[in-house]
Amino acid sequence: MTKTPVLQVLDLHVSFPSPDGLVRAVDGVTYDLYEGETLGIVGESGSGKSVSAMAVMGLLPKYAVVEGSIKFRGEELLGKSEKSMRSIRGAEISVIFQDALAALNPVITVGAQILEALKVHQNGASESERKGRVIELLEVVGIPDPGESAGQYPHEYSGGMRQRAMIAMALANDPSVLIADEPTTALDVTIQAQVLDVFRRIQERTNTSVMLITHDLGVVAGTADRVMVMYAGRQAEIGTVDEIFYEPKHPYTAGLLESLPRLDRRTDSSSRLYRIHGQPPSLVFLPTGCAFHPRCPVSDQERCITDKPIFRDLGSSHMASCHYPDEAVKLLGTKS
Repeated sequence: MTKTPVLQVLDLHVSFPSPDGLVRAVDGVTYDLYEGETLGIVGESGSGKSVSAMAVMGLLPKYAVVEGSIKFRGEELLGKSEKSMRSIRGAEISVIFQDALAALNPVITVGAQILEALKVHQNGASESERKGRVIELLEVVGIPDPGESAGQYPHEYSGGMRQRAMIAMALANDPSVLIADEPTTALDVTIQAQVLDVFRRIQERTNTSVMLITHDLGVVAGTADRVMVMYAGRQAEIGTVDEIFYEPKHPYTAGLLESLPRLDRRTDSSSRLYRIHGQPPSLVFLPTGCAFHPRCPVSDQERCITDKPIFRDLGSSHMASCHYPDEAVKLLGTKS
């Protein structure tokens, strides 16, 4: 891992106008992504995970208001023209979208769609070289009989094969950064393992940096180097996998971990999994102070309501936005 980040996001804000007011989907997010690193981004639906990633890609709608800084290898991406972004998007930074069936064109063969991604960025290669690359990519991601499979349509693929085809398309031009937005959603655990194994093999070969957006903490634990937890468009916590899973410094992180079923605990018919009480807040009418305070079991009902916590360094690479970071780990082992 190099000291200079491949991707730097600084104080990123993304908002959308709505009839009820301004939706603050991303509110001051800052992180670095290093070469060969996998950064897991977790949080409930609506926490700003996908929006922050689409801001990096420059794929947000025109009415979105994006502020802050996004730098790729030191070059500022915010404010770039669409033409300039096309030379980066797909070549240097690629994305695997959530729904592979919706992302793939149903009336064009899978091989032709991957070939199109190559044509956009590799004008100097011959047609035979590009077709050979398509077969190579399908083989790398584990598609059986890649020569024949390249001529098939998306509906002829299983869910796992479609997801792997999307990965092949994203990797077509050997990007430096790969954004994987819920790549294992709706896949059974066997196929999930196969898809994650593809990511591992790719990183071993190319040293690609991966931003893994997911709800699945188990996927993050087995794949990521560092984890960023988001809540209500803000960063709750960021740290190494061990720091996040064994020494969480934000009650929301601890609540997510405590909600996981555990094989090392005895349960009976009357016991229930821990749950975080309440609902995520409206991004139009965010609570004052800490956005998590209405649901927080360790909240101080004065400071947490009035003062917005600073996202601060807690040592090493561990950071959290909580007034009482030492209280979070005490939640582990709590029974509902």
